[in-house]
Amino acid sequence: MNGRPITEDDLHAYVDGVLDIARNAEVAVYLDTHPDVARRVEGFSSQRDLLRAALAPIADEPIPSQLHLARIIEARRSRRVPAWWAAAAALLLCVGGLGGWWLRGAGLPASGGIAALAQEAADSYNVYAPDHVQPVEMRASQQAQFVDWISQRVHRPMAVPDLSASGYRLMGGRLIATSHGPAAMLMYDDDHGTRLVMLARPMAADQTAPMSLHSQGAVSGFTWADRGMGYSLVGATEPGLLRPIADEVRRKTAPI
Repeated sequence: MNGRPITEDDLHAYVDGVLDIARNAEVAVYLDTHPDVARRVEGFSSQRDLLRAALAPIADEPIPSQLHLARIIEARRSRRVPAWWAAAAALLLCVGGLGGWWLRGAGLPASGGIAALAQEAADSYNVYAPDHVQPVEMRASQQAQFVDWISQRVHRPMAVPDLSASGYRLMGGRLIATSHGPAAMLMYDDDHGTRLVMLARPMAADQTAPMSLHSQGAVSGFTWADRGMGYSLVGATEPGLLRPIADEVRRKTAPI
């Protein structure tokens, strides 16, 4: 080891396989001696594999004929426009057209609805709840600062529910990047090893939706939306035990 600390960038680069040989070996040794971080890295790898599997059918499709470079060049010649202008136009067409082809369907309302929010919450739980090193960016002692910061990022006033009556204390929170924009994540703990995660973000679709149950393996969650803001409470907890806590969260986050 050269004494340089292992950073979050190193962990993500390790998952993506872009580290040089020496640094890759250093990260591998670090993970062998830090099992909690290793589990979090496994979560990163799982998310990457899920994304690759989801996008594989699109990646295998042929590029539309109108986006072939030869056809673009032929069209440029037929118009006899200045060479510099045509080259720029061809580049913009390739970048914009290919981007639209790869991301087609990303703006459909269903992609940003309740089901998507439930999946994002479950993924956040799987990555951060097992982390005993840095599960949150800002601690409960920084709650006022966190609320101001996260409200600015999601462009909505954020409420932080007090779940102490249900036996859970606030640990803190972090900002989560999703394909539908930034989301606020709050984490709670019952001081006996059981953690809950609440994820909240503005909704592009399903802006008002009743509470529904979603399960993924051992992780269960209740997800709903109220006046354009979506919420999901998840945990490795029986749905029957989680439902009253979700009801409490819904009452304490309801707009006045």
